[in-house]
Amino acid sequence: MAEQPTHAERVEPGSFDPQRHFYARVLNAQIHPMVRFFLSLGNERIVERYCHLNPKVGTADLRSLLTFRPRYLQWAGCDLMHVTTEVGRRHMVVIETNSCPSGQKSMPLFDDLLEQGGYRVLVREAFAGLLAQRRLPEGGLAVIYDKNRVEATGYAAAMADELAEPVHLVAFADGDPAPPVRFEDGVMWVRPADGTWAPIRAALRYVTQRPWNRIPLHSRTAILNPPAVCLAGGRNKMVAAKAYEQFNAELAPRGLVIRTPETVRDVRRDEISLWIKSFGGRGVVKVPYSNAGQGVYTITREAELQAMLAAEQHYERFIVQSLIGNYRWSSQTRQGRLFHVGTMPNRKGLIYVADLRVMVCAGQAGFHPLAIYARRAEEPLLDRLDPARPSWDMLGTNLSYRTPEGAWATDTNRLLLMDRKDFNLLGVGIDDLIEAFVQTVMATVAIDRMCQRLHTQKGRFRMRLFGSLNDDPALLGEILR
Repeated sequence: MAEQPTHAERVEPGSFDPQRHFYARVLNAQIHPMVRFFLSLGNERIVERYCHLNPKVGTADLRSLLTFRPRYLQWAGCDLMHVTTEVGRRHMVVIETNSCPSGQKSMPLFDDLLEQGGYRVLVREAFAGLLAQRRLPEGGLAVIYDKNRVEATGYAAAMADELAEPVHLVAFADGDPAPPVRFEDGVMWVRPADGTWAPIRAALRYVTQRPWNRIPLHSRTAILNPPAVCLAGGRNKMVAAKAYEQFNAELAPRGLVIRTPETVRDVRRDEISLWIKSFGGRGVVKVPYSNAGQGVYTITREAELQAMLAAEQHYERFIVQSLIGNYRWSSQTRQGRLFHVGTMPNRKGLIYVADLRVMVCAGQAGFHPLAIYARRAEEPLLDRLDPARPSWDMLGTNLSYRTPEGAWATDTNRLLLMDRKDFNLLGVGIDDLIEAFVQTVMATVAIDRMCQRLHTQKGRFRMRLFGSLNDDPALLGEILR
């Protein structure tokens, strides 16, 4: 992989090139008719269908959620697992929420004539709306990123076209000794090739790795999405779990529930073994602030637990969740046992674990889906555990990995598109897509509400309250204020 540029690049209007911003196999893919139909439903029809199948949910309550106007998390994506219970009740379960999710490069076009697809929709619906909501300093526009250059460049080109002005595209890596981005008096500045720093009035952020350690919580430059929302749950699984709990406590009596694996929060390293034992010796341990599949440990036997405990860890708090696997070896929880529906069996009779990523943004008419894709695990799901095989190979679906040189790469062989070829392998229907969308919106609303609680009426981040919710000194010491 080529090294990232050390200065801001200038992206001009008219420079969008689909071959640079989509995977090659996506360029010629035809969107599946069912997915196309789902994307064309509109929120009102989704409300009617969902409430018909879930009669305890009131149409007014669900409509209120789908038309909710987030203050901070205007663009999000959820990773969901298609699971079933011992009695055959199928659900979409939220695994995590991302505050600057990938997905555009993997999404076949809804309309072949609109070649910028969801890139342009996000800029028009969320980013352009952000510019109209507040007074901004003088300056240009930027897209800042630390990975996924394919989508970062796509957003920059779509932004240049939508707003009819050049856009600065800037790599802003964690640990860069001479970063091309800085903040002065709350204003973002970027360094172009000529070395003359340029002010930025608004930026789209695709910085995913610990963005809070180099982007201040408060800035006069408008940022989509601001780093505070990452701490409130968009990149922080610990606080996200609390946001989901608060949401469910309020709305579960009305039938609206964010479904997640059973989760234990604020776990110290010396407590992990006890909680794994409480799940029958099988569970998932997560570093709450990692992403891209990093810092996630599936535990199905003592050797995997000891390897996790022996690994060097930067943070002091973890979360432990019930393991969703095969029916014969999933965690036993108070709600019973969940296991993966998985893909349709291939010609060899093999079933693979797969997740579903649903990306949404909020516009004038409320939330709507931007992109959907799926990922499958590397190895098939076994009926019985094999001590010689790491359980992660059967259960881990994330495509991102680190190369020996430390760069990010993607295993696209396990990518499943929403096209005529791949979609049928997932074994999901229109109602599953609707449920996945509703779960994603509920998780997004829960995190935005948490972020609002973490700010004063004057818009200042309440660090003391955050510290009480997430008492991890290592994390608190990283936050740029």
